Amino acid sequence: MRYKRSQRVGELIHEEISNLLLMEIKDPRIGFVTITRVELSDDLKNARIFVSVMADEKGKEKALQGLTSASGFMRKELGRKLRLKLVPELIFKIDNSLDYSLKIQKALLEISETDKE
Repeated sequence: MRYKRSQRVGELIHEEISNLLLMEIKDPRIGFVTITRVELSDDLKNARIFVSVMADEKGKEKALQGLTSASGFMRKELGRKLRLKLVPELIFKIDNSLDYSLKIQKALLEISETDKE
């Protein structure tokens, strides 16, 4: 199976940004952030980076601000490490799919417990 170039570059961006968050970026607003997926446009100009943040809504907003302010540094490092001619614009988005799946799991557990009664 052949992958599109945007998928391969997206996987590399995912890996490099994860490393940057772990090792180099020390912004206290970011806290505990996990990159869930990277969607790269076919022309490689825009990268939507979905993150999961273990915090309340206010904490998620602060983490998003921290990531956005560090995006220039991240782009510079991506260009240096991946040797891309054009480094995509990094657009960070909160991924609420984990919260949604937890709500569904909780609801299913409640249904299961009411069936036992």
